[in-house]
Amino acid sequence: MRHLLVFVLISLSSTVFAQNATLLLPDHLFDGKQVHEGWGLIFQADTIVAVGPKSDLRRRQVSEIIELPGTTLLPGLIEGHSHLLLHPYNETSWNDQVLKESHAERVARAVVHAEKTLMAGFTTARDLGSEGAGYADVGIRTAIEKGVVPGPRLQVAGPAIVATGSYGPKGFAPHAQPPLGAHAADGVDGLIKEVRTQIGHGADFVKVYADYRWGPDGEARPSFSLDELKLIVQTAASSGRKVAAHAATAEGMRRATLAGVVSIEHGDGGTAEVFALMAEKGVSLCPTIAAGDAISQYRGWQKGQGEEPARIKQKRKSMKLALAAGVIINAGGDVGVYPHGDNAREQELMVEYGMTPLATLVATTSTNAKIMGWKDRVGSLKPGLWADLCIVEGRPDQDISDLRKVKGVIKGGKWVVRK
Repeated sequence: MRHLLVFVLISLSSTVFAQNATLLLPDHLFDGKQVHEGWGLIFQADTIVAVGPKSDLRRRQVSEIIELPGTTLLPGLIEGHSHLLLHPYNETSWNDQVLKESHAERVARAVVHAEKTLMAGFTTARDLGSEGAGYADVGIRTAIEKGVVPGPRLQVAGPAIVATGSYGPKGFAPHAQPPLGAHAADGVDGLIKEVRTQIGHGADFVKVYADYRWGPDGEARPSFSLDELKLIVQTAASSGRKVAAHAATAEGMRRATLAGVVSIEHGDGGTAEVFALMAEKGVSLCPTIAAGDAISQYRGWQKGQGEEPARIKQKRKSMKLALAAGVIINAGGDVGVYPHGDNAREQELMVEYGMTPLATLVATTSTNAKIMGWKDRVGSLKPGLWADLCIVEGRPDQDISDLRKVKGVIKGGKWVVRK
């Protein structure tokens, strides 16, 4: 009787599996670290249940088998530095977005941006600052989680933390107090309160500006002391949260690294010494190449013609130094400066600036997942992780631009794009 019961249970479980499982059979499969030929994947409900050689997976009972010739199956791509509440600066300047667009308009735009991001194959995003829209990003994240609007899984930072007097909009008379694009705080009491306030309002990540363009001639200079940055990191860490630091100067990067941030955003002014320190401490660089590339073109640079602007030359130099030092590179383009949905622009530029296509794919998936603390959820193709998948035509490990050839997007086991 006992053996009969076991047989019945096994039969029932196999039937349930067969009714709900889908087998995907691409030509190539990138698992977050390497590319496999002749591998497939099975997902059931919202979870990956098996990954491996097609010959093994074909023996499993599934309800649907989908042949995907000419394609590569990847984990859902991860955008490491986005601003859903911004749109390209050649449409409307940052100042005017902060000062003249209502929060209602900005949220409406962000909903459109979120869907475009998802349709491009980016099923997860780290949104690093609402830029004057308060905690609207928290509400957008919640709406996506509830299924009210489509979009990627989000980690949001709310308003970034800046030193008093350092951030914009600027240029107003002393009696005029325009809204800032971030929250200003200083010193022990002020910084502890601000970090805790942001956490209390639902921020997943804390973003701090370790430097900004507030020098005597408008040049970038450090804005927080090392002790202040350490305090921000320690306060965030007590709640299980990480800190990302905007830093474009060598000293700002050095202080942020020593303070224990998880990632440096931009890093244009990094030196060999600073990048060596980052590599030693395991702090990643999110280079945001696409933002500077876009802004330079907005200002009149015609890419591929004539001498490159100083900003572009400096970014090429900093990337070369970072790669030589062995710094962890995670992928995020500061999208919002340029159009949402065009996220793969950053990956193309990462390759142009010295990374291999395979290393760029790793940065965009498993590395980004680790930086976000979500490596047990997304960023790789292995059993137990969410069924967040991207299917593209071609071989992006050989030609990174194939990331634009999206044939399918699956989030939580549900098709978002199916061509």
